[in-house]
Amino acid sequence: MTSSSATALDFEAHYRSLGARKRLVTIAYGTLFLIAFGLSAWVGEFDPLKLLRSLPRVHEYAVKTLPTLSLATLWHDLNEWFYAPGKWLSLLWETILIAYTATLLGTLGALALCFHASQNLRRGSVSYWLVRRIFEVARTIPDLVYALIFVFAFGIGPLAGILAIAVHSMGGSGKLFAETVENIDMKPVEGLRATGANWLQIVRFAVLPQVLPNFATFTLWRFEINVRTASVIGFVGAGGIGQELYIAIARLYYEDISALLLLLVITVMLIDFGCEKLRHAMIGKEHH
Repeated sequence: MTSSSATALDFEAHYRSLGARKRLVTIAYGTLFLIAFGLSAWVGEFDPLKLLRSLPRVHEYAVKTLPTLSLATLWHDLNEWFYAPGKWLSLLWETILIAYTATLLGTLGALALCFHASQNLRRGSVSYWLVRRIFEVARTIPDLVYALIFVFAFGIGPLAGILAIAVHSMGGSGKLFAETVENIDMKPVEGLRATGANWLQIVRFAVLPQVLPNFATFTLWRFEINVRTASVIGFVGAGGIGQELYIAIARLYYEDISALLLLLVITVMLIDFGCEKLRHAMIGKEHH
């Protein structure tokens, strides 16, 4: 047997060994996935038959929230449906301002701490570990729980909502920011270090130019999320249109529910459109 034949046989044997190992790994992970899915379905009482039986009730509830509109009296019907536009738009504007302020504060907090939580830029093991834990606690505790805490501390109103969303935003954005920093090209960093630049100068001139587009994208996306969140935390008295929506749901004002939800949907759509335009303008791309 020639050396080339032996090499080919060794290659084939190694290839078959890798294939067998890959199949075993796939089977192992597939089994773990099925076990996890089964346990999740069992704990969550996921019953397909119950789901099929109960789906019509979801449709019935949705239909109840819809107003009766007639072409002949359309303007009158719409006026009855949206009977308090001034009040609702004022609360909706309050919700947007809560989300905006909370996003600003949360982003500033994430920006100030994320570089300490990045493996490639950390200034020490203690600060790295501490900031990572701060981000984890901030994003793990639900914003509704934060809202309840701040409502108890500061009373009912927008301030509690702003603080609750800001803390949660800092945790979520901080993780994304830190992971973005960990994926930068380190050559500019090494070049500045070689010239004797300090840590802040490295962050300013070598890191920020690389990560700012991604930071802007994450921040705009977070703002969209926070508009929806601000409408929910109003359920616990943290300001905004959520309080009005909670009252409508609790008192079974069905048509009010659909009117308020429609306003929220339109608002989020407009914000999404505006954020998309702003993001493309910031990264220098035209949207076609």
